Amino acid sequence: MIISVVYLLVRCLLGCLTVLSRGQASKDAELLVLRHENAVLRRQAGRVRYEPGDRLWLAALSRLVPRRWWGEVFAVTPATLLAWHRRLVTRKWDYASRRGPGRPSTAAAVRKLVIRIATENPAWGHRRVQGELVRLGHPIAASTVWQILHGAGIGPAPRRTGPTWRQFLTAQARGILAVDFVHVDTVLLRRVYALIVIEHGARRAHLAGITANPDGAWTTQAARNLMMDLGQRAATVKFLIRDRAGQFTSSFDTVFTAEGIRILASPPQAPRANAICER
Repeated sequence: MIISVVYLLVRCLLGCLTVLSRGQASKDAELLVLRHENAVLRRQAGRVRYEPGDRLWLAALSRLVPRRWWGEVFAVTPATLLAWHRRLVTRKWDYASRRGPGRPSTAAAVRKLVIRIATENPAWGHRRVQGELVRLGHPIAASTVWQILHGAGIGPAPRRTGPTWRQFLTAQARGILAVDFVHVDTVLLRRVYALIVIEHGARRAHLAGITANPDGAWTTQAARNLMMDLGQRAATVKFLIRDRAGQFTSSFDTVFTAEGIRILASPPQAPRANAICER
């Protein structure tokens, strides 16, 4: 691929030098001929497949052609150029080939046993079912039991007293903040990070800062700026949900704990624990 791109660039460079040495009338005539040939080929040819060198050359020339002439000169649209860029970003950050086989699935016999125990004991929750399975010699996680019961349409055990989970979240939403990083890849495939904070109660999102190198010091300063922006509303915040990324240092937590806010760190590799901010 690299050899073909270098060859194409050298060839185009020599062609440009040849064109610069010619007269203006000859250039205009050649452009008219090429436009007409382009229109004829569009009527006859099917779908055109571009090589990586062709895509690079078209992307480089796209900045030199006015947008109003694109329909006559270019065979691709601006959306196609953006799609090519997205493919480059996806290919760069694709770790599918390095990913391991993952955790083996739960045996069918254990799944049937989980459903049977939950059906025969409707007052047992998924943790009680998990404890009984461990006693029977089936080591299984409580989260796996919950997923099996949820997939089978079996809801949680009924509460004797207290509010439901929906009522609890609704009552606590006004005092919850969630924070997380998002990233954007530039045209040159450079990754830029943005720190996003969202209020659960109002679903109001705050952009705490943007940087290419997020570290502990930068994140701590962004947290101070956020507390200044919240002003009096910071007194109503009771909890802050964050993941276990290395940018969230102890000094970052200190900014919030000094205001009486409790830090809730989500479990490793558990995006559901911070689902609102992740979405």
